[in-house]
Amino acid sequence: MSEVVIYNLGGSQEIGRVSLRHAIRMLHRRVAEVLEAVEGETFGPYQRPRSVALVRYVHTRWVYERQGRVPYSRAALLRRDRYRCAYCGGTATTMDHVVPRCQGGTTTWLNAVAACEPCNAAKGGRTPEQAGLRMLRRPFEPAFRDIYPSAPAPRRR
Repeated sequence: MSEVVIYNLGGSQEIGRVSLRHAIRMLHRRVAEVLEAVEGETFGPYQRPRSVALVRYVHTRWVYERQGRVPYSRAALLRRDRYRCAYCGGTATTMDHVVPRCQGGTTTWLNAVAACEPCNAAKGGRTPEQAGLRMLRRPFEPAFRDIYPSAPAPRRR
């Protein structure tokens, strides 16, 4: 039997794959809707789905655990840097863009660090070099285990 791709609400995040039979049960229970159908084929009263989207958003921390990737967020950034300022080593309560957004910087793991309020204010809309600040550590993209050390190890497929 063929597989059907399951997407989260909105259709942008792939959650996994299920059998055609399972997908039809999801349609029958109205927890999913057909996103893409096989042209001209039906399965009972339903179009034969190639992919379906859930009708409610499902928080999918387990997807990131399996992939080992962490979605960017301010809270995850502070955890990555252990609530320590990248410039002075003090307690960090804010996040700072290494290359400021006003200079074309993006909000990504590699362009953001945790910072204390005095250092963040002193840096302002400048790069660390322009502000005369030295970074104690460089930003990096963390693995899931860096942010959530008590999480189970990812399963191998």
